[in-house]
Amino acid sequence: MQPIIYFDISAVIILMLLLFTIRFKRMTRGTENRVFLTLVIISFVAAVFSLITAIMATYPFYFSKNVHIVFHSIYLVSRNMIGLAYVVYIIAISDTWHKFMKSMVSVILLLLPYVVVVACVIANFWTENVFYMDDKLTYTHGDKFFILYISAVFYIIFGMTYLYKYRRLVRFDKRVALYALIPITVASLLIQLLYTGMLVEMFATAASVLFFMITIQRPEDVVDSYTGLKKRATYNAEITRSFESEKEFDVIAVNILNYNMLLAMFGLESEYVLLGKLAKVITEECQKCNFHAQAYYLDRGRFRFALGERHRKYTDTLAKDICSRLNEDISFNGAGIRLTFNISVTRCPADAGDYHSFFMLDNEIENIVKTSGSVTYVSDVVKDSHIQLNAELDNIIEDALANRKFEVYYQPIFSVKDNRFTSAEALLRLKNEKYGFIPPDVFIAAAEKSGAIYRLGEYVLTEVCSFISGDEFKSLGLEYIEVNLSVAQCMQSELADTVIRIMNEYNVKPEQINLEITETAASYAQNVMMDNLEKLSDAGISFSLDDYGTGYSNIKRVASLPLKIVKLDKTFVSSEGNTRLWIILKNTITMLKEMNMEIVVEGVETKDLADNFSQLECEYIQGYYYSKPIPKQQFIEFILNDRKVNSR
Repeated sequence: MQPIIYFDISAVIILMLLLFTIRFKRMTRGTENRVFLTLVIISFVAAVFSLITAIMATYPFYFSKNVHIVFHSIYLVSRNMIGLAYVVYIIAISDTWHKFMKSMVSVILLLLPYVVVVACVIANFWTENVFYMDDKLTYTHGDKFFILYISAVFYIIFGMTYLYKYRRLVRFDKRVALYALIPITVASLLIQLLYTGMLVEMFATAASVLFFMITIQRPEDVVDSYTGLKKRATYNAEITRSFESEKEFDVIAVNILNYNMLLAMFGLESEYVLLGKLAKVITEECQKCNFHAQAYYLDRGRFRFALGERHRKYTDTLAKDICSRLNEDISFNGAGIRLTFNISVTRCPADAGDYHSFFMLDNEIENIVKTSGSVTYVSDVVKDSHIQLNAELDNIIEDALANRKFEVYYQPIFSVKDNRFTSAEALLRLKNEKYGFIPPDVFIAAAEKSGAIYRLGEYVLTEVCSFISGDEFKSLGLEYIEVNLSVAQCMQSELADTVIRIMNEYNVKPEQINLEITETAASYAQNVMMDNLEKLSDAGISFSLDDYGTGYSNIKRVASLPLKIVKLDKTFVSSEGNTRLWIILKNTITMLKEMNMEIVVEGVETKDLADNFSQLECEYIQGYYYSKPIPKQQFIEFILNDRKVNSR
């Protein structure tokens, strides 16, 4: 059967266009891109020799028998190398080369089939066991030709098994694209085996590689068109994957601190030209280590370079070379510009144990590292426990939520009228094994940023309701417990339903809970917050306004809210020595009382202050004069002791 060469011609054209695209879009940097380029080159070479052998088979007597054998042998060797390259591509996609290379058995197992194929093809010059040609140059498979098919099937199975093993490290759409190779390859192998003239193998390979290019590589999604470097989203994904695959790597962070000033100087229309110039200057240094560093551009003049386990030896040299180059004037638009920058090196996992800690640190590194003409090593900087804490805080919060390490403290609130403690404020506390007690303003701010604040709110309310529903609470004679709501919680559409659900689970009455909102939350006029307050108020739950007097709310806004209690901020307490402020305070109290609101004074630390505010007819007083926030068991003992004293 005469070979049909149109499939091979199509394969050569497709692969040639792919090589041109890769070169044009500068997809030659980074391990994954280089492996993909190698796969395309091998496929192209195999397609070219497949086409040559097909042409030679069509016009057999224009070439000698030995030429036929040599060219066909080269085709078989290059075609079977595609399977090996495919597996290496999967290893690169999953970023697990460091794991794979640790097992010599795996390396030998990967290389052995291809070595056997090459040995068989070379031996074929004498044995003719793989293929042979008679005097009429008719091509025939030998009795050992099946070895080539076994090798191809082996690499398909090996690749699929490896991909399944590390599936969590490869995005779903990439896995689908890689798995799609199976039916395409199997079908092409069967067709060409049954119909030797149907040369569809290389066309199927070219189509598969094109499919990879469209669905997996997608340069427009990965590479920034102005700098030629990988985008921020790719940086985040690849760094995360490196941590998940337990890879050791270094990251060089380059931050151009006067980037915005340069834009103002040259104009926004020059931004992309400036970016390209900076990227070129910086990445020129990467050539010295043969682009073993993965280069990324994040935004606002921030560049990153990641070096894997095998290439960490280049880290110090590359960082110093970049630093030296940036210390020189850079020519742009006919002017010499001087950059203000900082450069730091983070060694992972030594400096950051997981991707949460790393990204926290990476986002702060610009502010942490001082501007200098030298390279800063993060390990020398993060010895500061505050910096370490910020880097690890998200993980600490998640661990504390998962393992119930948060503890609710209670600060007693004194009733002037009843001359006893009738309520308390619930306050969340966190003690970490490494850092000890972490201030609430630190972990609350981090929780609001990460979104964990909603779960923290549920945690506190659940703990409080559990306490109220117990027999110990009933023995204390307390009327209610105050629970703080953050701004983020107030804006959550499910807040009211969540609060009511938790209270119902513990059979807590509405009058036993008082919810506190801050002046910051009260300053928002969003419908969601008002709907929450109205729904909770209709359910019988009372509200207090915390930190009144910090400057956010106005009287009209306060009057429109369903408030029972207003808590005067501790700044009012310090106004006692200021005559004008004391007048404002007294008139504020009078105004609030005429609005039928009860008043709690916070931050009272002395008996004189407690007496003075009692004379101003404030209903409640809270502060260190009576007690600091204390753990639940200690709080129970405190209230019981107070009851004993008052009963005498």
